[in-house]
Amino acid sequence: MMGNDAFSSFVFFGTLLVLKMYAVAIITGQVRLRKKAFANPEDAMRHGGLQFHREDPDVERCLRAHRNDMENIYPFLFLGAAYSLLEPNLTVARIHFLVFFSGRMVHTAAYLLKLRAPTRSVAYSVAQLPCVSMALQILLALLFTD
Repeated sequence: MMGNDAFSSFVFFGTLLVLKMYAVAIITGQVRLRKKAFANPEDAMRHGGLQFHREDPDVERCLRAHRNDMENIYPFLFLGAAYSLLEPNLTVARIHFLVFFSGRMVHTAAYLLKLRAPTRSVAYSVAQLPCVSMALQILLALLFTD
C-alpha cells in the first residue's frame, strides 16, 4: 500500500492530525493543572483537596476542541483511507488532505486561542469540503464499478 503515493500522503497527514489530537490532550491536562480544576476526586486530593474537583471554563473549552477533533478527524481517517484506495490523482489527493489538515489546525488554534468569530466556523467549513468531496467520489466509484 505504501507504493500508492496518495495513500502515503494520506498516512502523512493522518499521522500529523493524530499528533495534533495528542497535543490538544496534553494542553488540556496542563490547563487542568494550571487552573486546579480536576475531573476526578482522587486527582483533586493529590493537588490540594476536594475543592479542586470542579469544572473550569478554560478546561471545558479544551475538552470541546478535543471532542470536535474526534467528531471530524476520525471520519477523515476513514474517508481518506478509502479515497486513497481509489488511486486518485496525486495532486488532487494532496490538496484534499492539505485543506483538511489546514482547516483543522486553524480550527484548533481558533478554539484554544479564542480567536474572533467567525474564524473557527470558517475553518470548520473549509475542512468539511474535502471530506464531502472524498465521500462523493467513494460513493460514485462504488456505484459505477463493474
